Amino acid sequence: MNRSTSSRVQQVMSAADDAADSKQVGWLARAGLAARATVYVVIGVLALLAAIGSSGRNVDQQGALAELLTHSWGTLLVGLLAVGFLGYAIWRLAEAAFGVTGEPDGAGPRLKSAFRGVVYLALTFTAVSALRGSTQSQKGKQTSLTAEVMSHSGGRVLVGLVGLAIVAGGAALVVEGYQLKFMRFFRAVPAQVRRVVVHLGRVGTIGRGLVFVLVGVLVVSAAWTFDPDKAGGMDTAFRTLLEQPYGKVLGVLAALALLAFGVYGYAEARWRRV
Repeated sequence: MNRSTSSRVQQVMSAADDAADSKQVGWLARAGLAARATVYVVIGVLALLAAIGSSGRNVDQQGALAELLTHSWGTLLVGLLAVGFLGYAIWRLAEAAFGVTGEPDGAGPRLKSAFRGVVYLALTFTAVSALRGSTQSQKGKQTSLTAEVMSHSGGRVLVGLVGLAIVAGGAALVVEGYQLKFMRFFRAVPAQVRRVVVHLGRVGTIGRGLVFVLVGVLVVSAAWTFDPDKAGGMDTAFRTLLEQPYGKVLGVLAALALLAFGVYGYAEARWRRV
């Protein structure tokens, strides 16, 4: 590569880096964090209603979107959430490319941001599909995909590995919540609300992590028993929790934790460094 070409490449990389740190990307990030917070608030409410036997709506992202669409203002809100999810995805993918704010530069944080970006691109598609009238549940999609993967050679191993990865991710969230590692992402938070943010973040992050651990355990079990119905995601995990001894109490606690994470998410949208 000659000096002129190298200079152009450096200029392009510098321009892309500046764009990733721009106010526009910051706004996309905050819109995305607010959208994620809103979905978790709705999931928390649905989980609470399911725990006390007052709702049969699926306790997951698509269930939350479907619930919102039953209201007169739902179409507008789900449309705004789709934009927010896309903003979140763009922000995370920009982090994967140019580095994660609040994290040391390295492959680990970048890969996590890339994964989150892909997940929220998929959630953007889910929101758009819901707006277009799709009625297939998130649980159904995950079960069908698991069954398809396990029908191929080595598929059960792959599903099991995915389940273990979800368990590891959930466990990491539990540690992050317990040790308050999430606070490293915040800039100055007003003293009068900092304690509330800490408590909501700790409870919400630990609770969300435990739900993910259960989701992962069920995915591993699906691979082990060749039963794709166990790999139904958050809703299947929550229904499994309700079937356990003291399941109603555990379900209420899980619902409150998810609700806490949603409320904490609004603090992230306001004060997180992006």
